[in-house]
Order: sequence, then C-alpha cells, then structure tokens
Amino acid sequence: MTTEISISEVKKHKSKKSLWMIIHNDVYDVTKFLEEHPGGEDTLLENAGKDGTQPFEDVGHSEDARELLKKFKIGTLPAAEKRKDVPQNCNTLKWALLALAGAIIIGVVLKKTMG
Repeated sequence: MTTEISISEVKKHKSKKSLWMIIHNDVYDVTKFLEEHPGGEDTLLENAGKDGTQPFEDVGHSEDARELLKKFKIGTLPAAEKRKDVPQNCNTLKWALLALAGAIIIGVVLKKTMG
C-alpha cells in the first residue's frame, strides 16, 4: 500500500536538508539527488515543498530520468488533494510530431530534387 502524504506535509520539506516535491500527484524525497541533478540544485530548490509537475514536464525529461525518479518516490497525495489537471508525459507526442515534421521535410526535399 502506498503511503498518503498531504500537501501540508510536503510544504514542510523545502530545504537542502529535506527536499520533497510533488510530481504527477506523487510525493518524492529528492534530498539525496540535489548534488547529482543535471540541472543543478537550484532547479530542485525552486520547486521544493510544492508541485513541480509543470516544470518537470516543461524540461522534457528523458525516460531514463523518469525511471530514476521512481526510486525517490515516498508516497502519493490523498485522493481529495490530487490535482485533476496534471499535465501528462508528453515526450512521446513531441517525438512523434518531430518525426512527422522530419518526414514531411524529407518528402519535400526529395520531390524538389527528383522532379
């Protein structure tokens, strides 16, 4: 069973000594990851003690980063506190659109050079 952790509890953990954040309605203790975070500790500190879903998605984290995040999960928000409008992982859509755009460009170039 997953531990439920309230938003008010998450808000208490917003320092280098204890840094928790919410991503996709799950609670993560990323204190031990501060020094290792590729984006620097300031990025994590900016979102300490609050919901960091949007900044997390805006960066476009890799699947490896998402997998790494799982090891820092310590709980989930209670049902009554979960956001319904949480942005979903859009990396797959981004890559599909980039692939489509690339295919269109290649098609146009081939049409111009061949005909």
